[in-house]
Amino acid sequence: MISPLLLLILFIISLHALIFNPSLMKKVFALNILNSAIVLLFITQGASLGSRAPFTTESPEQMVDPVVQALMLTAIVIGVCVTSFSLALVVHLHSRYGSFDYRHIRKGIANDR
Repeated sequence: MISPLLLLILFIISLHALIFNPSLMKKVFALNILNSAIVLLFITQGASLGSRAPFTTESPEQMVDPVVQALMLTAIVIGVCVTSFSLALVVHLHSRYGSFDYRHIRKGIANDR
């Protein structure tokens, strides 16, 4: 089982990379890792409530909450969509300005005006 402390460390490292890294490509990867850490945290915490699948009728006290699993499946799909859109945007910016560094891109945008 994954420790919540390990997921917290993964969350903090990816949040740090998202905020302080100047490369847009690395920011997209950090955002994807951040999303994965949150999904894993919710799934591990939701699985600790029960041990049986929600479609059995033996004992409802031991069932895993299906709402958490459905929400995290939705979060995974939204994360994939955000990642694909972000990658497309970063590739377009790179083809236009020739760099993944947001400072260089910002200067290029200022020069275009």
